Amino acid sequence: MIALLMRDLRLAVRAGGGFGLGLAFFLIVTVMVPFSVGPESDLLSRIAPGVLWLGALLSCLLSLDRLLALDWEDGSLDLLATAPLPLEAVVTIKALAHWITTGLPLVLAAPFLGVLLNLPLEGFKWVVISLLLGTPALSVIGTFGAALTVGLKRGGLLLSLLVMPLYVPTLIFGAEAARRGAMNMGVETPLLMLAGISAGVIALMPFASAAVLRINLR
Repeated sequence: MIALLMRDLRLAVRAGGGFGLGLAFFLIVTVMVPFSVGPESDLLSRIAPGVLWLGALLSCLLSLDRLLALDWEDGSLDLLATAPLPLEAVVTIKALAHWITTGLPLVLAAPFLGVLLNLPLEGFKWVVISLLLGTPALSVIGTFGAALTVGLKRGGLLLSLLVMPLYVPTLIFGAEAARRGAMNMGVETPLLMLAGISAGVIALMPFASAAVLRINLR
């Protein structure tokens, strides 16, 4: 399992669809927002948590179309499906690799980009915590979408259309937790909902992804 994880990490970096692309897009979104809404510090402070969360979501979405495509193209996916390692474990490892190369860098970069959006000092901690809880769900849901569209020509658009509705609950509770934290309000309810969503997705979605992959590989 560790060998497969290291292989996927190397592929993500070499393919240019992991660390660099997502982080660059996150930076672009954050930098462009002040130009579009104006430099008013009060307005930027209010929208900063939502902007950071939306930027993180879209950045995670960017690299999903290559998540399983490389293995599909070179036939590795067929070998992995017949390997002793359960297919559920394979898709879980791929989701973990996606989170390490995309989600984790976004979590680490969010406080620095929050400065550009005049994020209140109280909000930095909660933005990081909410992203740390929510981005794993984005990667696991994205893996399910990648499994649905693997092998399809121009499947990137279809993947986005399939995954975006599933991302909405995570976005709502993640942004709400960060917003409440920035305003010194109670964050327990949205954080618990966010943690529950992530736990449920991580526990159940790999089985759905594996089932879809088995159908596509027939």
